[in-house]
Amino acid sequence: MFEHFRERLEEHGHGECRHRHGRGWWDDHRRDRWEGFAGGGRERMFDNGQLRLVILQLIADKPSYGYEIIKAIEERLSGGYAPSPGVVYPTLTLLEEEGLATVASAEGNKKLYTATDEGKAHLKTNQALLKAIFGRMHEAGRMFGRGKSPQIKRAIMNLKFAMRMRMERGTLTAEQMGKIAEAIDAAARAIDEV
Repeated sequence: MFEHFRERLEEHGHGECRHRHGRGWWDDHRRDRWEGFAGGGRERMFDNGQLRLVILQLIADKPSYGYEIIKAIEERLSGGYAPSPGVVYPTLTLLEEEGLATVASAEGNKKLYTATDEGKAHLKTNQALLKAIFGRMHEAGRMFGRGKSPQIKRAIMNLKFAMRMRMERGTLTAEQMGKIAEAIDAAARAIDEV
C-alpha cells in the first residue's frame, strides 16, 4: 500500500519519501519556505547577526527597553515569533560593548537603550541588508497573521480563558447564560460597526 504512495511521490518529483521521523519531501518543502528568511532552519527566524541589526534599528528608531524590543518584533511578525529575553538582553549588552548602543537611562535593572552615532553609521552601511530583513519580516508577518493583529489574538485568548474559568466554577443558570450570550452578542455588534 505504501509503495503506491511512494511511487506517486517519486513520479511527481518529490524524490524519496522517508518515514515520519525522518526528513522527507514535506519537511524539505516546509524548510524551503523559510530558506531565504532563516537560512534553512525552520525554527530560526534570523541568520547570524540579523537579529542584532534588527534590534539596533529598533533602538535607533525609538529608544527602548528590552521587553519593548521583544514586543515590537513580535508585533511585526503578527505574533508568529518573539525572540526570547535570553537572546535580546545579551544582544543589547553586545551592542553596548561594541559601542553601537548605549544606555540612555536606567531605573534599577531596567535599561533604556538607544543607538550611538557609531551605531547609526553602522545601520547606514548595512541599509540594503536591513531593507531585505525587514521586508522578509513583513512577509513573514503577513504569513503568520494573514491580517490578524496580535492584540486581537490576545483579546480572543482572553475571552476563551474567561469562558473556561467561568465554566470551571460550576453550572451556569439560565440568567447567567443569557448575560454571557448578551455580552458576546454586544461585542460582535461593536466589532461589526468598526
